[in-house]
Amino acid sequence: MPASGKTAAALAARLSAAGLCPRVEEHTRFTTVEAEVPDTLSADCWREVLDAVALSDRFGLLATSLNGRTLWAVVRKTVPTTGDVGGPGYQR
Repeated sequence: MPASGKTAAALAARLSAAGLCPRVEEHTRFTTVEAEVPDTLSADCWREVLDAVALSDRFGLLATSLNGRTLWAVVRKTVPTTGDVGGPGYQR
C-alpha cells in the first residue's frame, strides 16, 4: 500500500476510534476521508478528531442547516518524478 493509502487508513482508523463513521474514497490523485459529525461530540473527541485530520494535506468542516456537519480530509497521492508521469503522450 502506498504511503498516501496508509495515511488515509490511519486517519480513518483514528476517526473511528473517536466515535465517527468515516468513508474513504480513492481518486486518481488523492484519497478523501469523510465523516458525519454529531452535534453532541465532546471536547475530548474534537481534540482527537483534529489530531487525526492533521495527518492529511487538507481538511475542513462543511456545516449546513439541512445536512448537518461533514468533516472532510484529503490525502494527496505521490506523483512519480520520472517516467510515465501523465500516461502515454505526457512523458517528458
